Amino acid sequence: MSIRQLRTLVAVKEHGTFSAAAEAVFLTHAAVSQQMKALETDWGITLFDRSRRPPELTPVGRALVAQAREVIAAYDGLVPAATGEESLRGVVRLGAVPTTLTGLVPLALAPLIDAFPDLKVSVVPGLTNDLLPQLERGALDAVLISRPGVMPRNISWLEIADERLELLASRQLESNDPFVLLRSTPFIRFSRDAVVGEKIERWLQEHRIEVNESMELESLEAISSMVLANLGVAIAPRPCVANVTPPPLKYLSLDDASLFRTIGLASRTDNVRPRAIREIHQRLLNAVTLRSFSPDTLQRAIAM
Repeated sequence: MSIRQLRTLVAVKEHGTFSAAAEAVFLTHAAVSQQMKALETDWGITLFDRSRRPPELTPVGRALVAQAREVIAAYDGLVPAATGEESLRGVVRLGAVPTTLTGLVPLALAPLIDAFPDLKVSVVPGLTNDLLPQLERGALDAVLISRPGVMPRNISWLEIADERLELLASRQLESNDPFVLLRSTPFIRFSRDAVVGEKIERWLQEHRIEVNESMELESLEAISSMVLANLGVAIAPRPCVANVTPPPLKYLSLDDASLFRTIGLASRTDNVRPRAIREIHQRLLNAVTLRSFSPDTLQRAIAM
């Protein structure tokens, strides 16, 4: 048994077929098949039900995948565990929800890279419900997300900020009453695939507000642009770190203290780069204290 064979076994579980796993670990289909047969021979067990097409993991095989993940994580963490500085070298794969990418993330990463020039951060955008599974299977080292209703038990959570939800409206509209605007103006919905979109939908239902939905978008920038063009109103989070030039809109309070989303940094409890995760979290907290992203606050963040 080798660590490479264990990685291949996990890849088969994650990608569903030998062919897809082969692409993921840069092997041929035949090589994957040979490695799996070698594991079955070494362990004296049956990992796959080959009467099915494609072959499926047996219950024993699924149980061993979970153990294999732990072995791989321990193997990958040998050097970082021995020398904390090593976790501040190489590439950290950071997932982030789109609303953080134009303010919070750049304001946090610039001082991080300035302090640790051997560290590189690869940013992967996505919605919370897409990023969490990638984190769980080890494809990402950490994710900057909205806190979901249920946190997986193998995930640790470091809170960063609460962001209240508010109504975005064009300045061309006369009314400043958010409830009047919601009922009388086309509604631009924040994607219900996003955690914040689910929260907005529940709030509308609880207040029995029937909206005239005109579109559903994932990007806060896209939503803001549509509102600016007076194509409708929207409910969206006010970013904890504002962009350099926020769009000239009406930002109307919904007068509900419970209507907010919490963003934070999630990582696996067995992550092999704890020092890097702590440093990223601290830079994110520092960025929140500056409240906006600009050349001036960028220099202040680097000096912190």
